[in-house]
Amino acid sequence: MTSLRPGKRVGSLIDALCWGAIPSAPMRQVAIVALLGVLVAACVGRPATDASGEEIYLQLCSNCHGDRLEGGIGPPLGAGSNAADQPNEYLRLTITEGRGRMPSFSSSLSEDQVQRLIDYLREAQAG
Repeated sequence: MTSLRPGKRVGSLIDALCWGAIPSAPMRQVAIVALLGVLVAACVGRPATDASGEEIYLQLCSNCHGDRLEGGIGPPLGAGSNAADQPNEYLRLTITEGRGRMPSFSSSLSEDQVQRLIDYLREAQAG
């Protein structure tokens, strides 16, 4: 716990951000990104080990890529999209390692789940 003012103490990262205990703007940005990452991970959770590709997509991907793969924060993944033209290995690496603003899901998904997700994407892209 870090003292900010007489009688005040930082009890959390949010308090530190609000009360200026993290002095530099770049460090505040890093702290905010880290906090958001933790919040997203806590809210999303891991899909069931036997979840279908569609269930995995709806739980982990649809918030950014849309319920119907139409895109949103993330790019579209449906028929006619750039993703539809990429090889499976590209999709596998993107899912497991992340790309740009997209996080890695290597700690959330098994190899079998990643394959089910790719199979679902390919079925949906085929129409």
